[in-house]
Amino acid sequence: MRIDIMTLFPDMCRAVYSESIVGRAVSNGILEINAVNIRDFSTDKHNRVDDTPYGGGMGMLMQAQPIFDCCKHIESTMSTKPHVIYMSPQGAVLNQQRVKELSKLENIVILCGHYEGVDERVLEEIVDEEISVGDYVLTGGELPALVLTDCIARMVDGVLPNEEAYSSESHYNVLLEHPQYTKPYEWNGKNVPEVLISGHHANIDEWKRMQSLKRTFERRPELLERAELSKKDMLFLQKLRSETKKTD
Repeated sequence: MRIDIMTLFPDMCRAVYSESIVGRAVSNGILEINAVNIRDFSTDKHNRVDDTPYGGGMGMLMQAQPIFDCCKHIESTMSTKPHVIYMSPQGAVLNQQRVKELSKLENIVILCGHYEGVDERVLEEIVDEEISVGDYVLTGGELPALVLTDCIARMVDGVLPNEEAYSSESHYNVLLEHPQYTKPYEWNGKNVPEVLISGHHANIDEWKRMQSLKRTFERRPELLERAELSKKDMLFLQKLRSETKKTD
């Protein structure tokens, strides 16, 4: 998979995607990730890429032509047309299902806005999809683009050791992940749950499932509406609801 990030701050992006698991995947040739400087495509002698908005308003807008030329340059180095994403608070909020879908694509280009945004005309011309990482506003699109890149990258075959490395994590199967523990067995007066050291794998799996349901019920109950629940799961949740009502 190849991901290109169109940005005014390429060094900021490289500092993140060159580290840790994603960085190793890039070094090993499993992923190709590039940060492309939009300023390199400015025709202004001062490399300006922004100007004041028509109709008035605060701040500056990124101009269409440098972004368009940057995108076309990236496309010219690919054998297939990329899927272009604009990181925007107006986009659909990112979730794990969309990450799974995006991880199957061959080429992705991510546009990072800055200042007060981007000239609408270039968005209409090149962008296939707008994505938000949450209902809040950031200074620029770099951090959201890096979040998206990391989410997608770890789903690509070969980046993590095996599917189990991510399939049990929070949100992968809708539910939140169960609590986890490591050595020492006793810390600060608290012990690891006995079931986890029992060696009884069926009981351990059941404990993990019930704890995952419990944590989702307590912290993100709306997720349960989309989860695939067995009869045993539903009985457990019914018990949790009854206990909650008794304590109210």
